Amino acid sequence: MNTFGRIFRIHIYGESHGKEIGVIIDGCPAGIPISTDDFTEDIQRRKGGSKGTTPRIEEDKPIIKSGVFNGKTTGFPILIAFENTNSRSEDYNDFLVSPRPSHADFTAKMKFAGYNDHRGGGHFSGRLTLGLIAAGVIAKKIINPVKINATVIEVGGSKNIDSAIDNALKNNDSIGGIVECRAEKVMVGFGEPFFDTFESLISHIVFAIPGIKGIEFGSGFSSAQMTGSEHNDIILEQSGKTKTNFSGGINGGITNGNKIYFKVAVKPTSSISKPQQTLNMETGKLGILEIKGRHDTCIALRVPVILEAVTAIVLADLMMLEQKITRII
Repeated sequence: MNTFGRIFRIHIYGESHGKEIGVIIDGCPAGIPISTDDFTEDIQRRKGGSKGTTPRIEEDKPIIKSGVFNGKTTGFPILIAFENTNSRSEDYNDFLVSPRPSHADFTAKMKFAGYNDHRGGGHFSGRLTLGLIAAGVIAKKIINPVKINATVIEVGGSKNIDSAIDNALKNNDSIGGIVECRAEKVMVGFGEPFFDTFESLISHIVFAIPGIKGIEFGSGFSSAQMTGSEHNDIILEQSGKTKTNFSGGINGGITNGNKIYFKVAVKPTSSISKPQQTLNMETGKLGILEIKGRHDTCIALRVPVILEAVTAIVLADLMMLEQKITRII
């Protein structure tokens, strides 16, 4: 449900317009230096306010409530909270009767019999990814010297990101995008056959990021158009280094020592300024819905740092399972 991991285990909590959102991290090794300043860079990368992102701006100051003493992790559960101080809940009242198309409004209401907090998307809001960011900051310390980098490579079907965003804003619409992620210096041997393959674990947590609709590793879907002689990665060294990397750094569900490489597809934001048709739950008839509130034109712009965080979380858990971690003192 809201928990992921076996040893490095995270649990996210809260709602978009509730008092706070955050994350509980269990299984973190003792002795890792942690300060609130460590979170600043990644939190800033996730924030809205720039062109194409939501104008909702929160302070997003991490409040470390447990698990850190004298600037070091204690080895006990870490609770990191973020207060919600800039919400406009009245913008969401109409969605109780007229759910937004392609949003979680309808499914949440049906599954939880209307008891869910609908404001700002509630527990389904992208705001909860802030907890993933916080856990990712700590995970990145654990997996050092592994380096993870994710970037937006396309939005709205165009490599010209600024132009595509401008067009979407002009049309009061939203657009999706593609984000690629690379992890370097990953050791050979992480992942298990079949159900806990490296791809399975990455995919599991990646689809916890709201708006993700697809993922591919290495050559992905293009491999279906290749021959085996074209696609096979020739092994050059005992380290596992290969001539090409169509496998994306993974064979048999296990990391092979090459760069991990995968891409994700991010859908267009469901909340758009254009009037849309939707079902009126009270009358049972179609009606016109005009969405108010503050929403991203392209949520893909804010996904890279979240993708880095969840990748680090998976690697931290796998490293601890293999007991291949370096204590950071």
